[in-house]
Amino acid sequence: MKPINYIVFFIFIFIQISCLRLDSNLYNLSEKITEYKYDNYTGLSDFRLDASYKIHDSMIHLFTLDSKGVKDTRSFKIYAIYLGDINRIETDTVIMYCHGNKWHMDFYWQRAKLLAHVGSKHRFGVLMLDYRGFGLSEGPPTEDGLYADVTACLQWLKQKGLSNERLMMYGFSMGSAAATMLTANPAVLVPNKLLLEAPFASAAVMAADAAGLNLPGSYVTNLKINNAEEIKKVSQPLFWIHGVNDNFLNIKTHGEVVFKNYGGSYKEAYRIEGADHGQIPAVFGFINYTHAIGKFLMK
Repeated sequence: MKPINYIVFFIFIFIQISCLRLDSNLYNLSEKITEYKYDNYTGLSDFRLDASYKIHDSMIHLFTLDSKGVKDTRSFKIYAIYLGDINRIETDTVIMYCHGNKWHMDFYWQRAKLLAHVGSKHRFGVLMLDYRGFGLSEGPPTEDGLYADVTACLQWLKQKGLSNERLMMYGFSMGSAAATMLTANPAVLVPNKLLLEAPFASAAVMAADAAGLNLPGSYVTNLKINNAEEIKKVSQPLFWIHGVNDNFLNIKTHGEVVFKNYGGSYKEAYRIEGADHGQIPAVFGFINYTHAIGKFLMK
């Protein structure tokens, strides 16, 4: 094999390895479940809340929706959980929570409960979903599917009477793609405010970080997530929070870029010293976390 062929060969192998790492990071679906267990879930979690944060069974609503995007030839059944009184959605304010890349809603259950305590217990309704391929939701995970699934949830909220001024979009990690995209390009409801926790800058930056080389993102992934560009279209107030010690989505190459590119009406930032990717609520402190979010939502 000629020297140049050796170089090409090793670059190809390195890219393939990086691609696997990136796909694993973005779509972490390794834990299979047969039911949602909420507080009885004993698997891994970023943190666990004490009994004072318990949600009464009457305020936990598990249901399914049919999700069909413009490129889909069929619909997919996705699972969602609403925390709050469904009969009050027409007059309540709701946080549409778009979770990260891990597994399923049980992994994020503690986060949903925490948001249900922002301002006081059930001051805000909270809607969370499992994207297609996550948890019990059907279908293969794709970027277009991610947007379609969250859109299906927004359509459900609109049918329940929720208005634009009472919709708050919250995106954590991978969920920041859907939250930002559907705030920048609203199709069903126009969110009143946008909250991003540890957001991506773009899939291309993620690819470069994973590969350790300055390669185009298309070399290692076909994802087109670009929050750094989409955020430029957002005019709604922005709440941004990122862990300074985030080892998955670096605050400088991801979070700070998104925050800097925002040019809307109002923004506020929280840089949490000592917090890795999933540690922000615990390191910041649960009371500080809910207070900061509540203050922003009620401005």
